[in-house]
Amino acid sequence: MNKVYDVIVVGGGNAALCAAISASDNGAKNILLIDKASKKETGGNSRYTTGSIRFVYNGFKDLKKIMPKLSSKNVDFGKYTTKQYLDDMNRVTNGKTDKVLSKLLVNNSFKTVEWMSKKGMEFTPIYSRQSYKVGGKLKFWGGLTAEIKGEGPKLIEGLTKIAKKQKIEIKYNTTATKLIFEKNKVSGVEVIDNNKPKQIFASSVILACGGFESNPEMRTRYLGPGWEMAKVRGTKHNTGDGLKMALDIGAAPYGNWSGCHAVFHDMNGPEFSDLKISNRYRKISYAFGIVLNANGERFVDEGEDFRNYTYAKFGKEVIKQPNQFAWQIFDKKVKKLLYKEYKAPGVTKVTAKTLEELVSKLKGVNKVKALKTINEYNESVNTEIAFNPTIKDGKNTIGISLSKSNWANKIDSPPYEAYGVTCGITFTFGGLRVNSKAQVLDVSMKPIQGLFAAGEMVGGIFYFNYPGGSGLMSGAVFGKIAGKSAVR
Repeated sequence: MNKVYDVIVVGGGNAALCAAISASDNGAKNILLIDKASKKETGGNSRYTTGSIRFVYNGFKDLKKIMPKLSSKNVDFGKYTTKQYLDDMNRVTNGKTDKVLSKLLVNNSFKTVEWMSKKGMEFTPIYSRQSYKVGGKLKFWGGLTAEIKGEGPKLIEGLTKIAKKQKIEIKYNTTATKLIFEKNKVSGVEVIDNNKPKQIFASSVILACGGFESNPEMRTRYLGPGWEMAKVRGTKHNTGDGLKMALDIGAAPYGNWSGCHAVFHDMNGPEFSDLKISNRYRKISYAFGIVLNANGERFVDEGEDFRNYTYAKFGKEVIKQPNQFAWQIFDKKVKKLLYKEYKAPGVTKVTAKTLEELVSKLKGVNKVKALKTINEYNESVNTEIAFNPTIKDGKNTIGISLSKSNWANKIDSPPYEAYGVTCGITFTFGGLRVNSKAQVLDVSMKPIQGLFAAGEMVGGIFYFNYPGGSGLMSGAVFGKIAGKSAVR
């Protein structure tokens, strides 16, 4: 007789592992996690992240609970309240975020991070990307303060270690192809295991195997023309398998199926990010410079908001440009503010001593128009306001058609640098409709017995954009909820 598991988790990333660990915490004895990827490539998109995780905290004492060795000497960590988090969720999604799901995310954020910390995950402040020195003191900005120590690779390594310690069985190179659905209940999954079809049975199944960002056909179908040419920032394995399996048995699709998280990404990066360079292909310090398309024109307000609230949507803007590329331009004044990705191996970069020389090196760009755009931008910079990267400083441009709202410095200090970028897709926003227990609902809005979802597969949370660090947080929160619900 085939073994029947208490819970099967489909996926290998942050959400899947948190779901499996939570199921174990809540009494499940026989848990199987199956991952389409090999052991070497496991981890889903989580493996490629910087590990940034956004959660509510009411000051240094809360941070100290998850980072016991933390010191506040010469550091202003600030705070990030429930109201601020919810306001950010509403603002960046244009009020579309599901109110019930976003409240679950926000209200459970701190206790979920605390749970992960108590399990053995190590967190550390994001000094290099989320703080600047002001008056001799490091000041954090934008509500995002902590990351997994060791970034994405250590996140997966740490959660896997916890899962194995809790006797959770993990099978790699195992592709789920179909849900076993009989008598209105999910009772397992059909898989391809070592090139052989097989059925695995369970009391509950949790789908946490990502969106469809690595599937060019689905990208073009749902996101629109041109998306087949986007670079994929993470795993090649997120091809929408879980979504298709659930929809095939009547699950309700939900959320922003035509939307995704997409960033400025090195124009010569590979089709899929490699594990060695990982997230270093992204280029998200654009707020301190300007971005030109092939016509030599700016097409986004680079200083619209903190990069935490714009970087996930600007990739979608570059895919709309002629030939799907652009150049980010900086001068010497801001070079020290650029993230370390700008020094990654093989980065697409040109340098010059004059602006005329710089535009001559911008491959594929209208040189005359580019120089005109830079000069007009320089003339429009408001010089009466001081530059301050820790706040929305209001240092703007005046008198040009596309204004820069904050951090507008003249580009006038050589040497000049330009970085070639295109669109890099991170994850898709469309998913399945779930309730507050992470149960997947059918098209009549009733729970599908035995089926749960977490991570990128949950629809309705992110629309158009997202606050940086909330993706990993959502995966952990809904993974933890799904694990508990699947047992109970």
